[in-house]
Amino acid sequence: MRYFVNSNCIGCGLCTGICPEIFTMGDAGLAVAKEGDVPEELLDSAAEARTSCPVEAIEEA
Repeated sequence: MRYFVNSNCIGCGLCTGICPEIFTMGDAGLAVAKEGDVPEELLDSAAEARTSCPVEAIEEA
């Protein structure tokens, strides 16, 4: 499974706090998902970050 952050992102950083292995803050102050498949051991925390996003900016790719 892969994730990407869409243009709804407001840069709150919630996803990076929940799953920093997959989500980081980019130069523009908005979240960015690391490229490639999410490792199996991080699937739960990445999914939690997605469902916790207050503006639904994280999507499955």
